[in-house]
Amino acid sequence: MKKYRLFVVITAVYISLSILYSLVGVSQTPKSKVILSTNPLLERIFPLEAATEKAQSPVMFTLEAVDASGKLLENALINLEISTPKPTPWVTTDFPMVEGTKLLELEVAALKGKLEFQQVLPIRGNYKMSVKVAPLVANAFAPYQENLNFYIRENPVKYKYFAVVASILLSIGLLGGWVIGGHEELRDGEIAPQSVRLLLSGLTVIAIVTLLFINISGEVAEAHGSEHDYKTENITPSVVKSQNLDVKIDGDKNATVGKLANFSVEVNDNMGKPIKDAVLDVKAIALEKELTVFAYKGFPSQDGKLVWRSQFFDGAPHKVEVEVSNRQFPPIKVTQLVEVEGIQPPMLIRLISLFYLTAIVGIGMTIALLMQELRKRQLRGI
Repeated sequence: MKKYRLFVVITAVYISLSILYSLVGVSQTPKSKVILSTNPLLERIFPLEAATEKAQSPVMFTLEAVDASGKLLENALINLEISTPKPTPWVTTDFPMVEGTKLLELEVAALKGKLEFQQVLPIRGNYKMSVKVAPLVANAFAPYQENLNFYIRENPVKYKYFAVVASILLSIGLLGGWVIGGHEELRDGEIAPQSVRLLLSGLTVIAIVTLLFINISGEVAEAHGSEHDYKTENITPSVVKSQNLDVKIDGDKNATVGKLANFSVEVNDNMGKPIKDAVLDVKAIALEKELTVFAYKGFPSQDGKLVWRSQFFDGAPHKVEVEVSNRQFPPIKVTQLVEVEGIQPPMLIRLISLFYLTAIVGIGMTIALLMQELRKRQLRGI
């Protein structure tokens, strides 16, 4: 009986080890994957600076679909989706309406197994990239999907700006608390000491100047936007027909911040047949600063089309420009103007920002009041 029990135990242990070894072996088996690289490197990438005049450029992304041996999978169909970082209500970004949305959807034919495109990253945080790879030729390889994540850290300049603003607000709080904590005696007919009245008058002037600055800045921005609207009247048409090529760009002419806009480009010959070997150079440009927010250069699909969905995160006019070239024909350029509707941040986000600013002033005032109280106790002790 003991020998039988020992045999059962040894058999169970052997079976368990065999299952564990097989699972480990399967997990270590090489498989197809997607390799992501960027230029510049991820640790050197910062989000878009909304209020800067210096030149900015999009990030170059390279996706390589490789098999188990690391060889590029030729004649692949790559479907790409990029999602922005999730909302952070307590520490919001420069574009809160973009948080937790789709930034780009793109499906292209990667003849050499590689996809290259440029994209501006509007906010900090953890981006999610979903990549699906399938063969253009049936049964050439097994389709697969891979989810990639990459983190974009905040621009250090933002911390410097915050430190300056916090220092100013803290100084105002210290000054107000020191004045109020003085407890001057009231004269006949006064509702508050003179120092307190001077402090409140100064704060009122600062508030009026701030409101005037915001209003004037808004008027200047509106006039600046109108100037760019005037410059977009002479853009190239959205449909061009030549002796050899018919090129047409189609899609949404009105877009909204936080939502994807649909676009497509179709290339045919003069007989209406799709041209597959044409090179498409696609660019989406923010006209206000002449900033390229998205760019892709590649080939159309088997039906002569390129379809993509892109988000415009800045509420200003954009243009989508496509240059079609071929070895046999001269380049042809088509353009479509897109009006982008901006959305104001929710009231909750504004109130949270106001709370932070008020809290800093309150901290300064509390420190000053405590200092005044300590000084008075020391004077009483003397």
